[in-house]
Amino acid sequence: QVQLVESGGGLVQAGGSRRVSCVGSGLSFSNYGLAWFRQSLGKEREFVAAIGWTGGRRYSDDSVKGRFTISRDNAKNTVYLQMNSLKVEDTAVYYCAAQAFGTEYTVDYDYWGQGTQVTVSS
Repeated sequence: QVQLVESGGGLVQAGGSRRVSCVGSGLSFSNYGLAWFRQSLGKEREFVAAIGWTGGRRYSDDSVKGRFTISRDNAKNTVYLQMNSLKVEDTAVYYCAAQAFGTEYTVDYDYWGQGTQVTVSS
């Protein structure tokens, strides 16, 4: 049974940094593409960043590129999202997702975590 568990959310001031993590179990982690999505109140879930099973990376758009970094540690079955220069509009529930042999261009993911709330205060 595949499980993804996010952690690291919390309250952070605008301009600050936060790293969220996602630990996977029940899967051959190194063979999975991983991604972070987020959902703000009243909005649809949106793609943030992805890292393919071979290590390629992709970010959503200029709003996060240069501020957010996705990385993975296969030895720890963990994917990270380092978020710097946070803005109030980054406030959202952040979800990780996994797809077998997914690349950084994968769109559909089979497995999802429960999410971790990141709140950025002004």
